[in-house]
Amino acid sequence: MPEKPLVLLHGEIKTPPLSEAARHEAGVFLRLLQRGSLLSMPHSRPMPSIGRRCHELRIQDAEKGLTWRIIYRIDPDAILIAEVFAKKTQKTPPEVIENCKRRFRRYDLDVKEVR
Repeated sequence: MPEKPLVLLHGEIKTPPLSEAARHEAGVFLRLLQRGSLLSMPHSRPMPSIGRRCHELRIQDAEKGLTWRIIYRIDPDAILIAEVFAKKTQKTPPEVIENCKRRFRRYDLDVKEVR
């Protein structure tokens, strides 16, 4: 099975100031997703509040003392990344959830227009 491409709906993975080790960890997990692996806790958890097939990848950044989150959706033909942010509380901020929903909706509309 060919690898699914990563589609960034906003920004870049390297934009947030992740340490080199955290970038490496994110890359390993994203590569696994591209190859068809399904990740689970403690690395990833479903995000039904955002939508079907949406998940939150958790990246520990010991050097920065932060936990990064990558919100992604597994589509049949790609891994869509809607947001990368440092999570500082137990709850995902409502603006992050709304931004992700909006980005996935916009992507879905754009894809339908192309077809």
